[in-house]
Amino acid sequence: MSKEILTTQDLHLYYGDKEALKGINLNFDAKGITALIGPSGCGKSTYLRTLNRMNDLIPNVTITGTIKFKDQDLYAPSADTVQIRKEIGMVFQQPNPFPFSIYDNVIYGLRIAGEKDKEKLDAVVEKSLRQAAVWDEVKDHLHESALALSGGQQQRVCIARVLAVSPEIILLDEPTSALDPVSSSQIETTLLNLRHDYTIITVTHNLQQASRIADRTAFFMNGELVEVDQTKNIFMNPAEKQTEDYISGRFG
Repeated sequence: MSKEILTTQDLHLYYGDKEALKGINLNFDAKGITALIGPSGCGKSTYLRTLNRMNDLIPNVTITGTIKFKDQDLYAPSADTVQIRKEIGMVFQQPNPFPFSIYDNVIYGLRIAGEKDKEKLDAVVEKSLRQAAVWDEVKDHLHESALALSGGQQQRVCIARVLAVSPEIILLDEPTSALDPVSSSQIETTLLNLRHDYTIITVTHNLQQASRIADRTAFFMNGELVEVDQTKNIFMNPAEKQTEDYISGRFG
C-alpha cells in the first residue's frame, strides 16, 4: 500500500465569519490522480489552495486544523512557503505564462534559486517540456515568447514550469476549463503520463474528465467532504445519496 504523502485533518477555513470548509479529513497517497468534484461554491478550489498555502494571499482568511506534507506541518510558524510551493506546485485555470521566452518560463524557478549552469538548465528545459508533452511543438521556438503559443500549449508550458523544480505534488485548478476539446485531451493525456511519478490533485467541473483520468474522486458539497473513493465506485456505486444525485445530474 502506498504511503500517505499529504494529510488534512479537521480542516476548517473561514472568509471573515463565513465558514467555507467544514472539517475536511482527506489524505493522499504518493503518486496517482485524485479529482475533486462538486457544484460551484462547494469548497473544492478553496480546499486545493490550502494545500500549498495559496490562501495566505487572501485577506481575512482563518484556517484551523492540520495539513501535513510528509509529516511536516505546512502551517507551522517555521514552515517555508517558498519551499512548500516548490514541492507542491500549482497550475491554474487560465494559462499564465510569464511574458518571457518559453525557455525562460520553464527555468524561472531554478533561476530564482540561483542555478546558473547552462548545461543543467538546458537539460531541465528539455526534460520538463517532454514530460509536459509539448517539446516537439516548441523545441525550435524555445527563445520566442510563450505568449505566442496557443492556449493548450501555454498550459502545458505552465505544467513544465512546475515540473522543472522537481515537485512531489501537482495541484491543478480546472486546468482545461478555458481550453478547446483537443487541447483538453492533450492535457488529460499529459496528466495520465505524469501520474506514475507525481501525486496529482485536480479540481474539475467536468465529470467525464474525472471518470477518464482520476484514480480516486472526492465529492464536495457546501464546504463538506461528502465522500471519497475509487473513481469507479463514485460513479457506478456511490455510498451517499448526495453523490448519486450530483453524478446523475439531479442537481449541481
